[in-house]
Amino acid sequence: MAATLELKYFNSFWLKKLKSITSVRDTTGIVSVATSASKTIVLSASNPLIGVGQRVRGSGISATEPFVTGVSGSTITVSSNQTIAATTVLEFGPIVDFTYIPAAYVEDIDVDWVIEEARIRGGYNNTITDLGAKAYVEEDKINQKYLPNHIIYSGLYNPKTNINNTNQFPTGEDITRSVDPSNGSIQKLYAEDTNLTIFQESKVSRALIDKQAVYSADGQAMTTSGNLVIGQIQAYAGNYGISRDPESFAVYGYRKYFTDKSQNAVLRLSQDGITEISAYGLTDYFRDLFFNTGDNSKMAGMWDMHNKQYVLSVQPSVNNIGQGTTADNYATLAFDEDSNGWVSRYSYRPEFGGSLKNNFYTFKSGGIWKHYSDTVNNSSFYGAISPSSITFVFNDAPSTVKNFSTINYEGGIGWEMTSMYTDTDNAAAIAEYAQVNSIGIMEAQLFSNNFKKKENKYFANLMNITQIGQGDVIYGQSMSGLKGFYATVQFSLDNSLYGSPGTRTEIFASSTNYSNSSY
Repeated sequence: MAATLELKYFNSFWLKKLKSITSVRDTTGIVSVATSASKTIVLSASNPLIGVGQRVRGSGISATEPFVTGVSGSTITVSSNQTIAATTVLEFGPIVDFTYIPAAYVEDIDVDWVIEEARIRGGYNNTITDLGAKAYVEEDKINQKYLPNHIIYSGLYNPKTNINNTNQFPTGEDITRSVDPSNGSIQKLYAEDTNLTIFQESKVSRALIDKQAVYSADGQAMTTSGNLVIGQIQAYAGNYGISRDPESFAVYGYRKYFTDKSQNAVLRLSQDGITEISAYGLTDYFRDLFFNTGDNSKMAGMWDMHNKQYVLSVQPSVNNIGQGTTADNYATLAFDEDSNGWVSRYSYRPEFGGSLKNNFYTFKSGGIWKHYSDTVNNSSFYGAISPSSITFVFNDAPSTVKNFSTINYEGGIGWEMTSMYTDTDNAAAIAEYAQVNSIGIMEAQLFSNNFKKKENKYFANLMNITQIGQGDVIYGQSMSGLKGFYATVQFSLDNSLYGSPGTRTEIFASSTNYSNSSY
């Protein structure tokens, strides 16, 4: 932003004559009345010649030589507590403090006067001080300039040597850098060792810090030390940026994670460049998620130090709620480097979060919440306990019609299969016959079907309760299994019953027995 700076230097003096001060002079022979340690001294008689600001001397008066701060008849008030005898003779010297004079002084414009004097001491023919040089810097056009693709740096700051030049921006030096404006504004800066990573809306670049790149005759870049704070800027390959969501940025080690909503992508920047990690099985999912949460959705990116995962929470903005989106259209997911994929989907909705000393914290409603605590039930987020669930697909021999007869899992006690669905031949058959294969419905209509434990594995038979049309005969209710090319299964765990603090009720594997079949 442009500004007008005007600096002027005048070498002159101000002389001021005040009527009320001329009547104050040195006064002696005033006897005080005995007083204890206080700021009030009573005189034997009032004396109008005593003025505010005069120095007080006398036997018993402290060496600090207090001054008068108030006069009322024969009572005076001094600046510090004094203890003196009744026969003490006080002396009131010249004015040493002018702080209290304005409060007691009434200006008299007919008598008081002020002049500006240029001669030292105001004496006749004394040395005169000229007005001196007038230094000013003025910019004619003071219109604000918005440069969203520019970087500027100030002077040095070194607390060890008490140097703080952060308010200095010398325009005579090369202290600005700019990036390509066609890639949008700069949204995020991240300094790492001797490199500065610059995140624009549609581009990611890096700049050298305290060094410069020198190219050899064959075009090879060589770095050398220089006096430039920000050196040459080089762009990473790929037309990816951080859009307008700098809060999606998270870093661990040499890996940096962020989102590019305009490209429907979640990205990772590491030593091998930019990688689109949203393409690891969730390309369509993130495309739909970014669209449904609106243009101004919030992207909260966090690094979970406890599980070594990048946690991303995509949330619709308040302005978008009611325009095809709701407050529940959010998603919190975790990306794991060891699995090289998205491994978890959480039910909590944080405002933001981060890690400190191997612990993962999130912020919600003005509070800080610690995750993975052993003092609360599992899946307890912000004071509410939620059930845990996992969904997977059985799709062995995808071209073969199968009859799924049993379902098994390995893990702790308490897991229930809430639903299992299979496909049909075509969409028309789904609409016509409304085939629903759900263990939850079966348990509600027929009987309670629980998992049985055998050889440290849990298994159960599948009951087919398919309905054909309306009013037709219901067949099944036997261990005939479920038919389909593939089956989608969901397991859930009631954490209020089986998620006690300090325990882990895990599920390691699930399997099914099936036989080849045909419709």
